Amino acid sequence: MIDKESKAIDTLLIANRGEIASRIIRTCKMMGIKTVAVFSEADRGMPFVEDADMGVFIGESDPSKSYLDQDKILEVAKKVNADAIHPGYGFLSENADFARKCEADNIIFVGPKPSAIEAMGSKSMAKDLMAKHQVPIVPGYQGADQTVGTLTNAAKEIGFPVLLKATAGGGGKGMRIVNKESEIEEAIESAKREAMNAFGDDEMIVEKYIESGRHIEFQIFGDQHGNVIHLLERECSIQRRYQKVIEESPSPIMDEALRNEMGQAAVNAAKALAYDNAGTVEFIYDEKNKSFYFLEVNTRLQVEHPVTEEVTGLDLVKMQIESAQGLPLNVKQEDVKGRGYAIEARLYAEDPSNGFLPVTGKIVKFDIPKVEGLRVETAIRSGSEISIFYDPMIAKIIVFGNDRKTALRKMKYVLRNLVCLGTKTNQSFLLNLIERTDFERGEYDTHFIQNNIDLNALSNNNSVAANKAAIAATLFDWNKREKNRTVLQSIPSGWRSSFYDYQKEKYLLGEEEIFVRYCYNEGVFDFLIGEEKFKVCIKTMGETIRCEIDGVEQEFTIEKEGQFFYVHNEEVGNISLKQLERFPEKEIEKIEGGYEAAMPSQIVKVLVNAGDEIKEGDALVVLTSMKMENTIRAEKDGVVEEVFVKEGENIEAGCLLVKLG
Repeated sequence: MIDKESKAIDTLLIANRGEIASRIIRTCKMMGIKTVAVFSEADRGMPFVEDADMGVFIGESDPSKSYLDQDKILEVAKKVNADAIHPGYGFLSENADFARKCEADNIIFVGPKPSAIEAMGSKSMAKDLMAKHQVPIVPGYQGADQTVGTLTNAAKEIGFPVLLKATAGGGGKGMRIVNKESEIEEAIESAKREAMNAFGDDEMIVEKYIESGRHIEFQIFGDQHGNVIHLLERECSIQRRYQKVIEESPSPIMDEALRNEMGQAAVNAAKALAYDNAGTVEFIYDEKNKSFYFLEVNTRLQVEHPVTEEVTGLDLVKMQIESAQGLPLNVKQEDVKGRGYAIEARLYAEDPSNGFLPVTGKIVKFDIPKVEGLRVETAIRSGSEISIFYDPMIAKIIVFGNDRKTALRKMKYVLRNLVCLGTKTNQSFLLNLIERTDFERGEYDTHFIQNNIDLNALSNNNSVAANKAAIAATLFDWNKREKNRTVLQSIPSGWRSSFYDYQKEKYLLGEEEIFVRYCYNEGVFDFLIGEEKFKVCIKTMGETIRCEIDGVEQEFTIEKEGQFFYVHNEEVGNISLKQLERFPEKEIEKIEGGYEAAMPSQIVKVLVNAGDEIKEGDALVVLTSMKMENTIRAEKDGVVEEVFVKEGENIEAGCLLVKLG
């Protein structure tokens, strides 16, 4: 029931996109609240738009001209008579100015009050406040003087290595680890550019970099009546590029004494802010000396909030909406009880073997296995495009079990059987990670990936997987030809004047060529791939192929687009094969001294001009794709002969950037 001091929400606008927009819409429908989605050009036809009761176009794909345009979003909110705006996470979720504008327009901002966002939205202000309330903080510099010189001197005083961190955001944007003095100036400039692009604010703090620790965060929740509680912890130490990959609750190292101590510190931090909605207090925990330090408060819903929902049984979005309406919390601290175990893995469009570089492309097939306790949050379906403009996360895979062992078993099964074909992903990497004995024992820290996993060895281009994928692709093509055959149907498929002659196919897996020879006789295929021989027969052929290979029946999912076969199998994983023409195409000649874009990108900065003398390692061009910067550097000494791009330009993969002579 809404009391006299509360304001009902009948229509809610989601100032966000993707899976979090769909997640918010789902709860709103359950609560009987009308939802309005806003969408950019790149997001036309995306599932989250179709999920909403109404969708409104707000501009170009560039976030600064759509999802970050406060005036546009408020204009739409007033036009559709929205009572409230939910900002999700990222974009405007931690923007105090936007929260104030909502307030001024008599629109409920579903989040904490602007003063809390302002205090915690700046990591420097947050550290100052925590220090005043006896919460241990990491040594560092946070100040108004943001000149490169001042930040550089602060780093020298603190001592390398240091961590540069944007005060206005999270998710690894605007963060750099700097190991030596010679790297600091360029790192500051790059981090500032990235922070400005992601958050519209380039203020930085400099901290002593703690080289070994665990990242543990506590979900906090407050209302407008002074009540604040925590909803247990999440372990988020498995990270790459400063972004979380695996989250779980409870933490493998947590006991009740530590949980009470850290939980109380989180609640105290929230009370210092008079906190009144969902938030997260993040700590770095040193397992060796059993001490923890405050990192930051995220004044929004976290990406990993489903983990907390699974172990507490609470709907955090529902609680957010209720709190924003002025309702008191209906949960007390003593009511919060953890049950079972929940683990979340983030599926990204990225190449782990290439430094987790984001990739773009079309998801030609997306299919999720049915497992008890599985929850998948996604904005992707078969046919969706991965854009250069937004974060490359495809889905959040969450599993719940009675204990950690059960949850891990379910996660392994899901990662083996989830079909995501068409572009590179980190799916095999995630499976490799959770199958490790040290991870299963909970023995890891924030450097686990870089210190323990050989990314170059993760490729699924092993011969067994490659051969089986090639067999499946060949059977798929053979069956299609048989169905389409209209002449000489009485002659066996693949008939040759010499009975012993093989039909032939060639595929490329990465740069490896796979030469397949096969013949068909009375329902059985004889395959020869290299020196390996296989007896194969087709069992069923429909949306999937079930075949018997040397006496073992297996099922394959296959999609074909142009020359490419996209193959999935529990053992094989996800593999892309390129079918080669019988007469190979002439290779495109590489320009000597030319530097190309590895993926579709936007040119952030051109650092050289024609005629400049360049030394090996010098920065040439700065690119950005999916909110992450990438600097192209000279591989050897030379002179710039020509520059082919300009700042602000959007380019395709393979675009020639600079030529050195």
